Amino acid sequence: MRRTASLVLLACAVFFAALSPLLRWYAFPRLARIPANQYQAVVMVARNATLLDYGTMKAKKVPRVTIVQTLKGDVAAARRIEKTAGRDVVVWDGLSYVQGPDGKMVSEIPERYIFDSHSQEPVHATGEMVDGDPVKRDGIEFKWPFLTEKRDYEYFDAQTRTTNPIHYKGTRTFRGVKVYYFEQTVPWTRVALPKKMPVQGITPESVARTGTTRWYTTVRKFWVEPVTGAPVNGEEIHQEELRGGTLLGGRAKVTAFTGDVKMREDYVEHTVALVKHNRTIVLLLTSYLPWGFLSLGVALLALSLYLEARGRRPPPPPARAGAPPPTRPPRGP
Repeated sequence: MRRTASLVLLACAVFFAALSPLLRWYAFPRLARIPANQYQAVVMVARNATLLDYGTMKAKKVPRVTIVQTLKGDVAAARRIEKTAGRDVVVWDGLSYVQGPDGKMVSEIPERYIFDSHSQEPVHATGEMVDGDPVKRDGIEFKWPFLTEKRDYEYFDAQTRTTNPIHYKGTRTFRGVKVYYFEQTVPWTRVALPKKMPVQGITPESVARTGTTRWYTTVRKFWVEPVTGAPVNGEEIHQEELRGGTLLGGRAKVTAFTGDVKMREDYVEHTVALVKHNRTIVLLLTSYLPWGFLSLGVALLALSLYLEARGRRPPPPPARAGAPPPTRPPRGP
């Protein structure tokens, strides 16, 4: 009976020991993926910002500028691209909508971002664009990979349409969550004007004919939860200028926008709660279950060997002929 139980325990030990690396190295890359139909929105606010009044072409102080950034998954486009890409992809249609304190549109820039649903590496396919201009991204955008490392990454900047390093600056604690802090500085760079302008009759083409150009710089900051690779907070110290040309009436430059853009508090709270939940799911696949199954396999193996050793013990020697029977201690009254 002990021999049978030992064999059963040994089989279970082998099963759980084999399941441990399978969960980590086989199941995790296939189960930890960004859903193709994901939709998310983030509201960011720059308080006491400087904004250009296109009616007078003068910069003025405003109480706030609001940026609404939405990302919507296009499932049909993702399935179509997967047929030729040979891997699971996500297609995000993004929109960055900027509005002034009066609620009127300042600019809106659409994007289409195509990437691997697990690694977050960009996938190049027809339709990849920023503000209608075809682009070929290198590096990540919006999200870091699962199990983010303590190193620099290449990050795509939609304004300049270029990729630049975003630097790991250390480990911190944000709202009770361990995060990696990353920072990127984009130097002053000439960039295209948004195709949709806030004033009727002003277009990028009409501005270009005046000789006026748009320049931009930013310091980009992210607090990234490393297990999920999701930013729990973001901030940009953002500056834009119009330079030269007849549109400025002889001035060398004028500020188009300057502000410290931060996530609105309610969106920070929602993001932190969501990331904490998703973090537990990823840890189940990468840590809790693999190590738990490995420990269980070791324990079952030890128990199996113990039962096997007990089953192999020799039986006690038979009593010798003529030997007196063992005596028992007298019972008490």
